Amino acid sequence: MVHSIENSNGTLMKLMEQVNDNHARSADFLTPTNQLQFRTKPEKGDWKPESEIIMEGSGGEPTRFFDLNDVAFSQVAVDAGLDTKTARKLQRVCPEEYDGVMNKLWQSEPKKKLLRTHLYSSNQELRYTQVGNTGVARAWVSDKFKTFDNHNMLNATLPAIMESDAQFKVVNAVVTDKRLYLRLKSETHVGAGANLNDLMANGIGASNSETGHGSISVYQCFWTLACLNGMQTENRSRSAHITSARGQDDYGLLSDEAKSADNRALELKTRDLVKAYSSRQNFDETIQKMRDAANDIVEGSVNTAAENLGKVLQLTKLENKNVLDGLMQTIGQAGYAGQPVSRATMVNAVTAVANNPEINVDNVDDWQKRGGQVLNMSKSDWARVAVAA
Repeated sequence: MVHSIENSNGTLMKLMEQVNDNHARSADFLTPTNQLQFRTKPEKGDWKPESEIIMEGSGGEPTRFFDLNDVAFSQVAVDAGLDTKTARKLQRVCPEEYDGVMNKLWQSEPKKKLLRTHLYSSNQELRYTQVGNTGVARAWVSDKFKTFDNHNMLNATLPAIMESDAQFKVVNAVVTDKRLYLRLKSETHVGAGANLNDLMANGIGASNSETGHGSISVYQCFWTLACLNGMQTENRSRSAHITSARGQDDYGLLSDEAKSADNRALELKTRDLVKAYSSRQNFDETIQKMRDAANDIVEGSVNTAAENLGKVLQLTKLENKNVLDGLMQTIGQAGYAGQPVSRATMVNAVTAVANNPEINVDNVDDWQKRGGQVLNMSKSDWARVAVAA
């Protein structure tokens, strides 16, 4: 039976519209660097100059101009041995010299790269003939980068999610320049976690990066219903964006047919993982861990325990402060108010940070993973947190 997974805000529909538009405008070019030119746009010599890559036409192909977004600019800089901050400063202070160095590197040490772009037009014919300002360079990655894109991820995951008896609903779904995030919560797989008042629901999540900022990931997650904090469990699968389907002589615009053939097996694998991670058995096993975690009590100062937790998780001072704020929030919520501070409390304190509106959307996954790290922490690491002087 197929279930509707859309929420009342139409979040999934908005995501699909954006993904489909991006896919329609996507064009990928395998190209040697000695056929490219880097240029700082002269009309934008302000605090943050704009850059473009010029792809010289040959063999009847037009010359194309691609504006670099921040992601692609950083990748080009790092590929040249510069950090982004230094590259921006050099480009701002001496743009002509910066362009000269980049082009000298591309010419004298040529290597094949995959330039991922979004064309300004979704007209399929124009991708072969458009001259001039063509689109946006959105990623500068290895020629072996596997183009398993966001529409592939949705094609693989959504049918299995809609057929699950967990009856999922979308919690959030977003696409940034770096990643796609899709997170859902079960309407039927619900149970008591740390105590009878701590209701939790099973969840499924998927993330992907078309621009070299992470693997193709499918994972099980848990939602605390009182606050909608999300925790990612150990049930997780990652697949690297690496392909062996390209030869040394492959150049030019990659065809949709070649990319689809390379992605079919991974789509099937991803679909199977969704089915496995959304099972009732996996939910029951993980929720038992939360019940057990309620018995791991913090002895001593909760402030010191939060500080020690930050050391174990290798957090910055600001991140540690965010955890302490999450702990204070958790102590006052249903299921935890009036209860001893435990490992389960600490799990919720960490995952609460992901709901902080000041947290960058690309960092939410990190905090949800850290919640799972706390739940599955070794005895020795937990002892460092729990025995707080």
